[in-house]
Amino acid sequence: MNTVGRGVDFLADVPGWSMIIALLVVGVVVGWLCEKLFARWAGRAQPRLFRGWGDTLLGSVHRMPIIWCAAAGVYLGVRVAGYVDPWRGLVGTAVSVTFIVTLVVVGMRLSTALISGFAKRAAGLQVSTTLVQNVVRLLLLIVGIALVLQNLGIDVTTIVAALGISGLAVALALQDTLGNLFAGMQIIMSRQIRPDDYVTLATGEEGTVTDIQARNTTIVTFPERNRVLVPNTIMASTVVTNYSLPHRRLFIRLPVGVSYDSNLEQVEAVTLDVARSVLRDVEGGLTDEDPFVRFEEFSDFSINFLLRVPVSQFTDQFVIRHELVKRLHERYGTEGIEIPFPIRTVYMRQRSVRGKRQVGQLDGASADGKLSRPQPPS
Repeated sequence: MNTVGRGVDFLADVPGWSMIIALLVVGVVVGWLCEKLFARWAGRAQPRLFRGWGDTLLGSVHRMPIIWCAAAGVYLGVRVAGYVDPWRGLVGTAVSVTFIVTLVVVGMRLSTALISGFAKRAAGLQVSTTLVQNVVRLLLLIVGIALVLQNLGIDVTTIVAALGISGLAVALALQDTLGNLFAGMQIIMSRQIRPDDYVTLATGEEGTVTDIQARNTTIVTFPERNRVLVPNTIMASTVVTNYSLPHRRLFIRLPVGVSYDSNLEQVEAVTLDVARSVLRDVEGGLTDEDPFVRFEEFSDFSINFLLRVPVSQFTDQFVIRHELVKRLHERYGTEGIEIPFPIRTVYMRQRSVRGKRQVGQLDGASADGKLSRPQPPS
């Protein structure tokens, strides 16, 4: 008891500001130690307790224990130093606001990391993280501002009523922006267009979707790697072909034409052999499904057919097409299979008409079709 009494007497003799500074420093040190100990414990307990989310939690509270302990030290210093209102009330309000702001920051960090993590882990259920993260952060920010205003003694209901009255004018002024926002949310919730999907729009744009934001959807073209920004309202209203749904693998078509003199059984066998070799050798080709040939029509100068081969995803088709054309051309030449040029054979039939020149006979042409020099009039 004597030791405690002497400690209390010593603290009473220390000036108030010195006590506050001392406890502030102690709070910073304690916060730093707490963060280090928590990081070590979370690293050990992560496999069984956090299941891989330990780093996410540590990143969310990074440096926050130092701020919390420092604020607590300042508040404790004011109490121990014997300060009375209004100083004690002001410091208490400042500490409360500090805790609210830091908790909102932690919530924003944690929500952002969790949304990104779940989007990466959810197989087949990819969502655009940017728009969802922004909406969650905005909600947390609104809640934080309301709590701060309430701690400062400001009536929040009055502000909410004023915002409600002016909300209509803001909605009319930001009609296009709000339309894009809700269209983006509809795209995300429908899950018909996801990041990393290859899409083609009826308006002509095509590429890989990289992100869906509040105002537009970002598409990166292939192979140019140009970035195309499509407003969400257009993305939601136009016709979109998604080559990544319901699955990414697809069959590509390669039209081919061969001569009428070709042996079609040989053509089919050679074509399928070349296609299988390309699928084995070129990255992106699938060997678990067989390519196939379907003859389609008798055209003016060739017999046309379609070669269909399976590929892993839409962008893999370009290299595979490249190799197919080269190898088919080489193999057809070796096997004697002709790829005909576009030609048209015209047969002209001549017949005599009484009292008229022969049909098909030109002026100045003899009966055998040879041109003769016109004779001058006598």
